[in-house]
Amino acid sequence: MAVVGGGVVGLTCALELARAGHRVRLHTADPHEATTSAVAAALWFPYRAAPAHAVLRWGATSLEVLTRLAADPATGVVLRPGTVVHRTPDPDLWWTPGAAGIRPATAEELPPGAPAGTRCTLPVVDMGRYLPWLAATCASAGVETVPGRVGGLDEVAGDVVVVAAGLASGALVDDDSGIPVQGQVVRLADPGLTGWVLDDDDPGGLTYVVPRGGDVVCGGTAVEGATGTEPDPEAEAAILERACALVPELRGQPVVSRAVGLRPGRPTVRLERLDVAGRPVVACYGHGGAGVTLSWGCAADVAGLV
Repeated sequence: MAVVGGGVVGLTCALELARAGHRVRLHTADPHEATTSAVAAALWFPYRAAPAHAVLRWGATSLEVLTRLAADPATGVVLRPGTVVHRTPDPDLWWTPGAAGIRPATAEELPPGAPAGTRCTLPVVDMGRYLPWLAATCASAGVETVPGRVGGLDEVAGDVVVVAAGLASGALVDDDSGIPVQGQVVRLADPGLTGWVLDDDDPGGLTYVVPRGGDVVCGGTAVEGATGTEPDPEAEAAILERACALVPELRGQPVVSRAVGLRPGRPTVRLERLDVAGRPVVACYGHGGAGVTLSWGCAADVAGLV
């Protein structure tokens, strides 16, 4: 069978299918380091993904797997404590089932000016290490990688095809409901942070600070419909201002790198079996800003549909 898509969702689907005993070819338009997945801060958190009931189930599976993988340094997965900032009196904690160490943040643990927050420990994934590990694990499991962009499913051989190509998926299965959601990040030198901070209630927009050991990923933006992939200096300045307000230790830290990715936005994640020209096709795309967060759960469902 074939999997189209070489980001974190496609790689994870290919691995789960190979582990289930299938012969798998993975078609990827770009090397893994050039995918949208490589831009992600990759804190386990179900951002911009629906429907909630399915996202919780997929996310719980991924949380369990990533927690296990954190025992192996080669994966790039680390369990880190952190704080989700709340600026409303009745925050929606729908995402918390399964998260370790859930409790209200103390005043000492809150960023400057934050009225309240929730503390927990979640997986943080260094995608610069995780994606190569995932690709190597796929190869060890017998997955054959076929480089090159797929223009149509008639170009792909296989009894079953899994479409997990992010934003490129819709064109392959005649679905125009997807939309790019541009996200920009800036990576700073790490001053020695041990915990992450996420503030989805910031008036200036989603703000996060995620240390990964060698650097700190600061974000972000979520611009629906934008297709550019060049960093915007004004957006970067705004990100840094918000991030440094949350974590003052970041002020003056040098920029290590900057990046822009296009999240595969969609009203809901699409995960279902289709019939396309008489052949089974499994759609698995539209994960928004939660590709890593949902990857293992969605891959398990894909394996159950083929």
